[in-house]
Amino acid sequence: MDRSIHLLRKLFGVSAISIWTGRYGKRQYATKSATFVLYLVCPFFLLAQYGSKDSLLQEVSLKNAIDYAILHQPKIQQSLIDQDILETTIKSKLADWYPQINFNYNLLHNFIIQTTVIGGNPVKLGVNNTSAGQFTFSQAIFNKDVLLASRSKKDVRLQAKQATSNDKIDLVANVSKAFYDVLSSLQQIKVSGTNVERIEQSLKDAYNQYKAGIADKIDYKRATITLNNSKATKKSNEELLKAKLEYLKYLMGYPVSASLNIVYDSLQMEKEIVVDTLQSANFNARIEYRLLETQRRLLQYNLKYNKWSYLPVVSANGAYNLNFQNNDFSKLYYNNFPNSFAAVTLGFPIFQGGKRKANVHAAELELARNYLDIVNFKNSVNSGYMQALAIYKSNLYNYYALKENLALAKEVYEVIQLQYRSGIKTYLEVITSETDLRTSEINYYTAMYQLLASKIDVEKALGQINY
Repeated sequence: MDRSIHLLRKLFGVSAISIWTGRYGKRQYATKSATFVLYLVCPFFLLAQYGSKDSLLQEVSLKNAIDYAILHQPKIQQSLIDQDILETTIKSKLADWYPQINFNYNLLHNFIIQTTVIGGNPVKLGVNNTSAGQFTFSQAIFNKDVLLASRSKKDVRLQAKQATSNDKIDLVANVSKAFYDVLSSLQQIKVSGTNVERIEQSLKDAYNQYKAGIADKIDYKRATITLNNSKATKKSNEELLKAKLEYLKYLMGYPVSASLNIVYDSLQMEKEIVVDTLQSANFNARIEYRLLETQRRLLQYNLKYNKWSYLPVVSANGAYNLNFQNNDFSKLYYNNFPNSFAAVTLGFPIFQGGKRKANVHAAELELARNYLDIVNFKNSVNSGYMQALAIYKSNLYNYYALKENLALAKEVYEVIQLQYRSGIKTYLEVITSETDLRTSEINYYTAMYQLLASKIDVEKALGQINY
């Protein structure tokens, strides 16, 4: 118990807790009060601590970025809120199946009592003061609105969940592509930095050879030009990276003021570039198809709903009425003349100007349109998959070719660099080999990330991204 008081003092200060610890009451009471307050405060305190640590990522890998985006992206949160709204709407609609009980109260004072003529004699009907209380009861027996809500609730919930899943799949694909785009820029900056270091070394070699009289000043001036161009390219990529990081933050729902510590494993990514190109497209695996199927069932319910409009509305109802009457207001509630009834009500619309027939026809047309949407989607699945697969295969071939080019460019640069230092090759050949090496490195990494992005499109076309 004393530990509870000690912790509260740390949280709120000694002066505040002293009120509970004996200054204005007994110690036993103070101890119980402190423990009670601690139980109330600690969960919120711990939650705040947890939330502050959980709000930012120490390292941002692709998996971490996707997981964070699914939890924090406003669009996904809106989809989840829409599900909750839908659930409350369903409960509200289904509530009409339950008995409806109401009470009405009325107090009336007649300034002039109504008069009627009976047998030639004027007779006043009523009294000066009346008051009524009415308890009403109704129970729906057949109501098309309530019946529709009851039968379609399962598919309505499913549609909301599928819509959220579709949003998550799109988000995962977009976050993955944005992440790869960031990696591409990071690699270009890294390549540019390495290239700047190489050119700076070449510039020193060219300048030393010029001072030694081995070469003229053209070589080190060319090296200076190349160095400036490489620095400008590096700076340009750094500025582009800022924009790409902000776009990734936007997709993730990440705080704008926070920084992203991107981590990745190039070797692991190289292992993940391969996808089975012999797979066939299956429209059943696509979330879009399942959404269309759910929509079709809901449209079938809508057609039934409009056909039910030809049926009568049936309900049971009743009432118990309290009726107080008296000319003297102070004695109004002395005498009660109650009445009650029970009834079955049947409402049957006879003619509505062709409205029901038009609504049924419109519902049939919407169902036919949905059928064509499904047919069109089935036809487009294979085409979309083949297009994504063609881009993937093209990027895969390009990736392997550029990987080989990179190995060759490194070998050529190292050989020419040694030959230049030995006085065999000119500096122009060194610059050319450096340019080829830089271009090969940039092209290789760009090709790898384009390949990974196209793999995402293939997996999405196959319906293999599921959330």
